[in-house]
Amino acid sequence: MTDRKDDANGNAYEGRNGKGNGTGGGIAIGRMTGGAVAAGERARAEHRAERPAQEARAGAGLARVPAEGPRDGGIAVGELTGGAVAAGREARALDASRDPLAVTPELLQAVTALRAQLPLLVRSEGDGVDAVGDELAGLEAEARRTGRTQRGRLVRLRALLSSGATAVGGLASAAAVAEAAGRLLA
Repeated sequence: MTDRKDDANGNAYEGRNGKGNGTGGGIAIGRMTGGAVAAGERARAEHRAERPAQEARAGAGLARVPAEGPRDGGIAVGELTGGAVAAGREARALDASRDPLAVTPELLQAVTALRAQLPLLVRSEGDGVDAVGDELAGLEAEARRTGRTQRGRLVRLRALLSSGATAVGGLASAAAVAEAAGRLLA
């Protein structure tokens, strides 16, 4: 029988009547401020928070992975601020959180500059320019309206710009957006 439990910080975790079932190395976490963790056969973890990311990062100092790390097949995490982690056979992790991040003036300026350059690119089918343009437009609109953007949008945008799979990736303004987004995600 799997039990769902919440710790003092409201973090969800699942266990097998408090005992491991021998199907994986478990999960070792140094510090956890939000998120969900599950270990064992058919493990599931889900995180659906809606809070500013700054609140989630209340702890200070560096977190260390516990001295006794996980066994083979396990996961070791120094610090988990939101998100989802699952280990074990048929494990699944889902992070559907909506932790908005404050958009820096540097990122907004880089997004505006890149959006201005997109119409100047020579286009071809499957070049990824439309996908980048959609993410940039969404980020800019959200940032101008709320001063924030969703973590997932930054992750998608950074991946599009860094993967080399789009015609946009070679632009200096694309590198500036990817770099500024990376600093926010760190």
